[in-house]
Amino acid sequence: MARADKQAAVAEITESFSDAAGAVLTEYRGLTVKQLQDLRRSLGENANYAVVKNTLAKIAAKDAGIESFEELLSGPTAIAFITGDVVEAAKGLRDFAKANPALVIKGGVLDGKALDAAEIAKLADLESREVLMGKLAGAMLASLSQAVYLLNAPLAQVARLAGALEAKAAEDPSILAGGAGTPVAAEEAPAEAAADVEAPTDEAPAEEAAPEGPAAEAASDEGDTTEA
Repeated sequence: MARADKQAAVAEITESFSDAAGAVLTEYRGLTVKQLQDLRRSLGENANYAVVKNTLAKIAAKDAGIESFEELLSGPTAIAFITGDVVEAAKGLRDFAKANPALVIKGGVLDGKALDAAEIAKLADLESREVLMGKLAGAMLASLSQAVYLLNAPLAQVARLAGALEAKAAEDPSILAGGAGTPVAAEEAPAEAAADVEAPTDEAPAEEAAPEGPAAEAASDEGDTTEA
């Protein structure tokens, strides 16, 4: 490979390391071209699976600031540069390796931290981002429903209380005046007191007694003279 071609290849691998959230190194010895194509399709948009030369990958990893990577670069090497869901990519590699034992997962790097094969396997056992987001959304909806219930419950109680008060007020209007009914004795006492005060004003004044004796006769004569 010409020097310019090597430099271009190193720059391309370095860019892949820099743009990816993580990378998984695999040994693909024994896999056919068709199996490699199937692996790329199974990873989909989550990872870009590329066969690399170890010498160029070592230089690119160093240029990208990735350490503890050189020891993994031995034998036929292909790197899955993870550009999508890290967990889904790890699951895809794990599942393909189970169905095709010729694929060996050697290790990788995630957010600049080196991972061994066992850590990649643990990563594959995690729940995907979509599942976690779904659970989070479900938990938030459950909390929101509880909050709505707690806010609505007192209002419902108030509504029931208002309904009961309205029904009671229909039977006893004095409730709306601020009481729960007035005792009978309290109602009758003011009424009796009012009767004692108002009774003299209701009676007409007593008529004056008719005059007797000469005064009565004089009045009678005066009345006769007026009529004449």
